[in-house]
Amino acid sequence: MNLDEIIQATKEQMPHSRWEHTLRVRDTALQLAEKHKLSLPKVEIAAILHDYAKFWSDEQLISWIKKYKLPSDLLQYNKELWHGPVGAEVARQKWKILDEEICNAICYHTTGRPAMSLIEKVIFLADYIEPARNFPGLDEVRHLAEKNLDQAILQSLDNTLTFLISRGQKVYPLTLLTRNYYLELVTNKAE
Repeated sequence: MNLDEIIQATKEQMPHSRWEHTLRVRDTALQLAEKHKLSLPKVEIAAILHDYAKFWSDEQLISWIKKYKLPSDLLQYNKELWHGPVGAEVARQKWKILDEEICNAICYHTTGRPAMSLIEKVIFLADYIEPARNFPGLDEVRHLAEKNLDQAILQSLDNTLTFLISRGQKVYPLTLLTRNYYLELVTNKAE
């Protein structure tokens, strides 16, 4: 696995604006990783690859979901969720990345999951708080991310759920499980 090759191949998968987002996610993730003493190379790879399959056609994403037996319930929810699990499988199949922390960080960067590793938390939050993002509640999550990743995750998920519900959209069950997990975790730590 060659990082320069991964960077070039990822850049070719997406429009320039999404590549700029990817670079901001990488930079944000590396800042968080330094603060939490994480492996910078692992975080960088996960950040670069997190949106690898974001602009693939629906047919291509569905093909990978079926071929690699990814959770088929994904297909019942917003297609914006599909690229994470597919991207993780691309990391395994194309780039031979077998590090589960890297693959899980790619896989769950949109939905989250209960008991995320530190690398998963960093990629999840970096994607959410990167500097060009701008929406209600974001500043609070950025502030929390500097102090407590679990609280930041909980607030980001609360914001996401509020957004989806306000638009009458379905919520992926794993996102609800993740929110409830971090609610309990944060509440128990506060007691």
